[in-house]
Amino acid sequence: MFIRLQGCPVGCPWCDTRHTWGALPTDERNFETIISKTNDNSLWASINADIIALYVEQNYSSKHVVISGGEPCIYNLQPLTWRLESSGYRCQIETSGTYPVKSSKDTWVTVSPKINMRGKLPVLKCVLQRANEIKHPVATESDIEKLDTLLDGITLLDSIEITLQPINQKSRATALCIKTCIKRNWRLSIQIHKYLNII
Repeated sequence: MFIRLQGCPVGCPWCDTRHTWGALPTDERNFETIISKTNDNSLWASINADIIALYVEQNYSSKHVVISGGEPCIYNLQPLTWRLESSGYRCQIETSGTYPVKSSKDTWVTVSPKINMRGKLPVLKCVLQRANEIKHPVATESDIEKLDTLLDGITLLDSIEITLQPINQKSRATALCIKTCIKRNWRLSIQIHKYLNII
């Protein structure tokens, strides 16, 4: 299951969750309103880790929780990841790599490095070194070159998984990702839900 946090200063031009970028006080609602949302909008609620974990435990059988955003690492995720993992859940964070990761040591960290975005935030070396997975969005060859430059000289975890994800469903981006993954023994990530028209 996904826990989507509000707020993101990164500013990716292709973002499909722009409604998560801001956290305006006028958009704040109570938790009941947020959990009953049926469409994407900028409404949000401020709640603590215990309330989130209790809601997850009472309503979902899945034991894998992905914490996303927005940019989730603008928050201290230690209380939430500790609380969920103490109840038998496996946590994963999906981050742009522009903020330090504050989570339990067992949390799986997926860094989707956002290089030279509108927010002008650097991808942090300490986050890349902490990453279990690097999932890089690719449209053209220059995106792969940017990833190579970013990773040059950085010591990654021995068990790191590097994954390329086509930035869209155009055949050119997908073919480039497939070719590069085969050549480098990397993984390919396809947003299957978009092909199946599942939002």
